[in-house]
Amino acid sequence: MANGSGARPLRVLVAGGGIAGQALAFWLTRGGHGVTVVERFPALRATGAQVDLRGQGIEAVERMGLLDAVRGKLVDEAGVAFVDACGRARATIMANTSGQGRQTLTSEYEIMRGDLVRILHDASKDDTEYLFGVSMDAFEQDEQKVVAHFSDGSSAEFDLLVGADGQGSRIRQAILPEGFDPYWRVGIHMAYWFIPRIASDTNVRDTYMVPGGRQIMRRSHNPSETQVYFVMREESEEASVIHREPVERQREFWASRFRDAGWQTARFIDGMQTSPFFYSQEIVQVRTDTWSKGRVVLVGDAAHCASPYSGMGISGGLVGAYVLAGEINRHPGDLPTALARYDSVLRPFVDEIQGEVNPRLLRLGMPMTQRAIDAFLAATALACFLHVPDLAARFSKEDRGGSWQLPENPAPISAV
Repeated sequence: MANGSGARPLRVLVAGGGIAGQALAFWLTRGGHGVTVVERFPALRATGAQVDLRGQGIEAVERMGLLDAVRGKLVDEAGVAFVDACGRARATIMANTSGQGRQTLTSEYEIMRGDLVRILHDASKDDTEYLFGVSMDAFEQDEQKVVAHFSDGSSAEFDLLVGADGQGSRIRQAILPEGFDPYWRVGIHMAYWFIPRIASDTNVRDTYMVPGGRQIMRRSHNPSETQVYFVMREESEEASVIHREPVERQREFWASRFRDAGWQTARFIDGMQTSPFFYSQEIVQVRTDTWSKGRVVLVGDAAHCASPYSGMGISGGLVGAYVLAGEINRHPGDLPTALARYDSVLRPFVDEIQGEVNPRLLRLGMPMTQRAIDAFLAATALACFLHVPDLAARFSKEDRGGSWQLPENPAPISAV
């Protein structure tokens, strides 16, 4: 369809076929633009652990017309239990399903990342050119175009290049000053994988604290599979580099850090060795003063990763894609204005969701000693007995993301 502004449709290259990249393609094609998405994996990367949608992210999905599809794939997670070494729940915080106030530790909209990726792909694939098994290895730009060079030896010209290539974005590295470190670190690392589900694995997420600033989480997403998360506070050089090592080395590292942890650790480590999925990462935020340079712009985690502890990482990517596409669709003949508007409109929202992560509170939730763990569990149990988490969530005036409002729809779906 024509974009209605009189300007010619743009040729846009999106590097990265994840959630933000696909959401951006969805909205840009509805603005009449030609979008190519390159994804270095040989097929749709519909893997990953459980993610949640909150606040403005839910609204962004609703405006795409995909909320029913998301509801059809939701994971049944009723709440979060803090358990002791015997697996006994000492305190349980249930999800806020009232439709009012703020989500608790678990969201009303929990979904597997792979399911959300497939939903977005089904919604965008008919109007978007997807190239799998191809990466963009280099690019150069001038005032008129971006020339992209691909791993298969080909090259092509585009009006705009979008880096949707995640937390470790190579496109971000190319447009920021040399030596600039975009990562805001909190000294926490995480690994997660899938194991077979057993009868005692319920629809309440179990959280188990281990001395030394360690934590284990177990959550089950279907009748046959359970997710396991190992989380730890550590600022060693070994912990910083392990995420770039071969997977076998990563597994050895995490097993060595948790082997003495108790509870169901032996089961979890045994399952790690044969899990079809394993991922290890440092918990960071991406913080930069600019999200664009010339005809190159960043979106999603590449621009403003908020970290899993914000609860808004996926929602932030969906909202960012929505805002970027909206500004491009409104100003297709004036990219400098569109990209400047993208920054000024979205920045307050990103500041809000990144500010949700308080390192002091994170450390409080990952005690170093058994005595501190016991004190945490006792305080949490008392708060739950008094219904404090439930009341605080229900009567909160704002969810994560604050009072920031999603702008008007950039392109009505009915116009496609």
